[in-house]
Amino acid sequence: MTQSVHSDTMSTKEHWRNTVLAGLANYIDAGSIVSGSVALALWKEQYGLTDTFIGLIGAFSANAISAGVGALIGGRLCDIFGRKKIYQFDMLFYAFGMLFLIFAAAPWMIITGFLLVGLAVGADIPASWSLIAEQAPDDARGAHSGVAQILWYLGPVAVLVAGYFLKPFGIDGVRWLFIHLAVLALALTFLRSRMKESERWEESVAAAGEGKKLPGWSDVLKPQHLAPILYLVVMYGMWNLWAGYNGFFTPYLIKQNNLPEWAETVVPASYFFIGMISIFFVFMKLADKVNQRTLFAISAVMHVVGMALLAVFGFTLEVVIVHIVIMGIAGGFGAQSFFQLWSAELFPTAIRSTAQGLAFALVRIGLGIWSLAVPSLASSNFTELAWILTGFLVVSGVVGFIWAPRNEGKSLEQLDAERQGA
Repeated sequence: MTQSVHSDTMSTKEHWRNTVLAGLANYIDAGSIVSGSVALALWKEQYGLTDTFIGLIGAFSANAISAGVGALIGGRLCDIFGRKKIYQFDMLFYAFGMLFLIFAAAPWMIITGFLLVGLAVGADIPASWSLIAEQAPDDARGAHSGVAQILWYLGPVAVLVAGYFLKPFGIDGVRWLFIHLAVLALALTFLRSRMKESERWEESVAAAGEGKKLPGWSDVLKPQHLAPILYLVVMYGMWNLWAGYNGFFTPYLIKQNNLPEWAETVVPASYFFIGMISIFFVFMKLADKVNQRTLFAISAVMHVVGMALLAVFGFTLEVVIVHIVIMGIAGGFGAQSFFQLWSAELFPTAIRSTAQGLAFALVRIGLGIWSLAVPSLASSNFTELAWILTGFLVVSGVVGFIWAPRNEGKSLEQLDAERQGA
């Protein structure tokens, strides 16, 4: 079979500009999650929220179920109508949802706001991730994916640092975290309007033939596509159960365990800042050049060691500091960075966003169910929680290493040809 060749017509400057604009979805996603975590303790005090209700917030927030549902719907729409139509307008929906959090005056408004925000963020993820992979140069797809991951880590750093100075003003101060995300979403709507549609998606639609039915769910669920979806769900899903706890509940746990007040900001912000450095100097420099399986394995081992420290020595300040240094370095070139990259590479263009959305949905919905148990488990028996999370990371690492693909340096067309010839 003749291998199709994609003609890249963009300049280097256009490549990076589009990557940043698409990748800002990651900033907004992570910013939403961590803004909620900063406000969580204040909301609990103001409204007398129970651990069960806090679990509901975590479960239905941008961190979990609502984002999963958004990805499931948005991913399919991306393959039918194009990436641009989805990623351009979902930010308006996001800003609307943010209004409920900005003006939250009752617990129901918190749940509603996170539900709407999560749907918008979820819809944007497969659109932006597909676009980044499809527009990136073949020998720099990992580097461009890394930019999006840096933006994901930047969101929490910006929110946590700003939150440190705003928290003395109480919940009225923290509202500004939500305001800045809403303003950014509106600005992003305008800036993205000048972006081009994915040429690879347009070529895929043209190849299918005018008036013909595009590949759908029956194609996505074929064994050759279902297998990599299940691989991604287990590899990333097990890791994300830890990451969900880390991103949404860490400030809450620091407060519950009576660590210094500054630690609520410095500890999680340091984790994400270290992660940004690791992404730039390790993932972006090496993912397109070296054995990706080996790179993933190193990160997986570091994750297990870092989490086991908390399980063995407890949630003390000294142990937490060592923990976040190890996890920050490992996170830069670990499961999340490779999930974004591999979830684009493992599927053909015609069903790429649908498959990504399905995998992302299963991961985030699973996290939502798990989030219901985290607050009460953390309050009653943190050691047990820490060992469970360590176990999740072991499963992620083993599965991820055994079935990790070797796609470094290959074009998406070459990967398609290899799949068809398998």
